[in-house]
Amino acid sequence: MTVEKDPAPGGTPKPAPPDGLPTPRRYWAAATVMTGISLSVLDTTIANVALPTIAVDLNASPAQAVWIVNAYNLAVVTMLLPLSALAERIGFRRMFTFGLMLFTLASLGCALAATLWQLTAARVFQGIGAATLMCMFGGLVRNIYPLKLLGRGISINATTVAVMSVLGPTIGSAILSVAPWPWIFAVNLPICMLAMLGLRHLPEVPRNNVKLDWISALLCMITLGVFISGVDMMGMDLLRGIGLVAIATMVGLVLVRRASRQPMPLVPVDLLRIRPLAFAVGASACTFAAQMASYVSLPFYFQQVLGRPYLEVGMLMGAWPVGTAIIAPLAGRLSDRYSAATLSGAGAATMVAGMLWLAALPASVSNWPVLAGMFVAGTGFGFFQTPNNRALLSAAPRSRSGAAGGLQATTRVFGQSFGTALVAIAFSLSVAHGPGLALVLGTVCAALAVVVNTVRFTKLKP
Repeated sequence: MTVEKDPAPGGTPKPAPPDGLPTPRRYWAAATVMTGISLSVLDTTIANVALPTIAVDLNASPAQAVWIVNAYNLAVVTMLLPLSALAERIGFRRMFTFGLMLFTLASLGCALAATLWQLTAARVFQGIGAATLMCMFGGLVRNIYPLKLLGRGISINATTVAVMSVLGPTIGSAILSVAPWPWIFAVNLPICMLAMLGLRHLPEVPRNNVKLDWISALLCMITLGVFISGVDMMGMDLLRGIGLVAIATMVGLVLVRRASRQPMPLVPVDLLRIRPLAFAVGASACTFAAQMASYVSLPFYFQQVLGRPYLEVGMLMGAWPVGTAIIAPLAGRLSDRYSAATLSGAGAATMVAGMLWLAALPASVSNWPVLAGMFVAGTGFGFFQTPNNRALLSAAPRSRSGAAGGLQATTRVFGQSFGTALVAIAFSLSVAHGPGLALVLGTVCAALAVVVNTVRFTKLKP
């Protein structure tokens, strides 16, 4: 039997955790995680289409109604790392159960809200519930699948995210066409009940007994919350936004310095000393910045530069996640056999090609070349994502899989926030040419991911 050293004093050997779950338990656990992913992604996008209706119904201005989305996103961002650290200490299954119950109750609160502040407060709790689920997806998939099938498991998660990203606005629009807006939140309730049936199948991951550093948790929440607020403000007040980002950076430096002296810290700087994991984090940040810069700027690009009507914009935007969903299973199979540097580098390069194609299209172009460019960019993103996530999760020790999952989620959010900031800066420089400039900046980020993967291939070559 394989053994590993106990981290407790004395170093007595104990049996190593099993390499994944046996079937059919693995299938039930994977289905439960997929349901949690669907819930968290769905509520990131489904509320957007209802904002005008909610604003009218609750007598709120459009600027006030935007906080229905911002409250959810801020709660998710600020809580990811503290909750992933807490999950390592109290257990993944117990933490997932808490997150699912909180998400269920918060969804009910959203559906019953009669005022804007009640709805916003319920969305904060819904965001905390979503963060509780999201921070464990990486760690759970690492413990559900054996290492030889880890790439396939990650590809299933990536496909779920892509499909729900496409379906979210469509489901929201369909609900609003037959029912009032509270039903876009009430639809979560039966899905949550279904997910609860699978909780007992989730893996019970060994916990660590290091005391949670609540001061670091507070510093982490301040760092990420102020950073995201600064990014959001850049589009309206560039100097104030830069000031908030600078404050967040200073608090973040204090946090990292504190974490570097701790065993199993809340901010997992210890994991960044693992070179394959550090390369994966860098490549992920660049690629998600490119993805979000594209997602935010392309609707403006299609309308203002290519002159497409609103309905066609929705169709064109859907080609990106469709490409991601189609390629993710293949990327998952290949990532179990080939190096992440090779596969992720090819994916990032394909993404660059698709984005350059879109930026070079003339205004008179038909929809088919636009759809082709979006599909190619989405295919490249999907081909990058699974091998890179596999490298990130497999490089971390099993005992730190919760921290690795939280780091993965936080890197994604950080990259997306940086991509949003690039769009805001592009529009502040030029309103007329802002969409095209933002798309070029996003392409530069994708090209940086190619560079990171090239260096990774050179440095980690066997």
